[in-house]
Amino acid sequence: MKIAFLNKYQEKVYRGSETFVYELSKRLSKNNQVDVIANVNYLDLYRKKYDIIIPTNGRWQAIVVRKIAYLSGAKVVIAGQSGVGFDDRINLYTFPHAFVALSTKAFNWAKKTNPFVKAFYIPNGVDLNKFKPGGKKFETKLKSPIVLAVGAFTEQKRLNLAIEAVAKLKNVSLLVVGGGGILKKQLEIQGREMLGDRFEIITLPFDKMPAVYRSADVFTLPSTTSESFGNVLVEAMASGLPVVASADPIRKEIVGEAGILVELTNTDIYAKALNETLSMKWDDKPRRQALKFNWDKIAIEYEELFKKLL
Repeated sequence: MKIAFLNKYQEKVYRGSETFVYELSKRLSKNNQVDVIANVNYLDLYRKKYDIIIPTNGRWQAIVVRKIAYLSGAKVVIAGQSGVGFDDRINLYTFPHAFVALSTKAFNWAKKTNPFVKAFYIPNGVDLNKFKPGGKKFETKLKSPIVLAVGAFTEQKRLNLAIEAVAKLKNVSLLVVGGGGILKKQLEIQGREMLGDRFEIITLPFDKMPAVYRSADVFTLPSTTSESFGNVLVEAMASGLPVVASADPIRKEIVGEAGILVELTNTDIYAKALNETLSMKWDDKPRRQALKFNWDKIAIEYEELFKKLL
């Protein structure tokens, strides 16, 4: 098969969509011709006669690609990286040949939103060889126990809630790692004021992240419940970390028994959950849960989907 992934942000930022493109394209290229295109030339896209086109930037990109596919005979597949809401609603109404939902909740929503589009459930994944408990640890001046939060410095990630919750705990440190967004300075000020030397906020390249996870004791993701998946959750679990996250259907499906899920906007409850998670013995529960989200297995599911469409 001849497959094209379109993502104008590829290798410029490292979010869920970029990880999705990188991990999936790498595996699919073993048996197929795969192009990852950041600077999209739509005329060139038509001329190359791809079998499968996967636009990841939504809206106008999805609309234009669907028109090109109509002329070229390509099949358009959109993975719902945006999550339940306006952007994926538009994606669904461009009438792709397949819409891939990252959760059961999103799958049911997609079927109701546009029942004329074929919907499939395939979650995002994790590289289990890269993210694992054993190996080099990131060096930090923070003292254990360390709570780790990873995400963009945006309102959706609600990293301020992690700061407020850890501030209610004694002798617990918070390491925040992220990139993108405009709130880093604001979070840094809040963290220093509330946690002092128990706080560190940094930006690192993606290839340094396995060592970062190994340096922590608990992982937390305080994002809003609208988030489509949260790759960092499975990366943390694959690294052996228990998780504290939002008690919504998507996070319940991802985390299972590998953490504690609560209402994060109540920072007293949030702090209690972090403290309880730190005091529990998790053994290999997080790693076992992460095994369900192996990119190798997920790539096979995508390849089978593409073959069905063709």
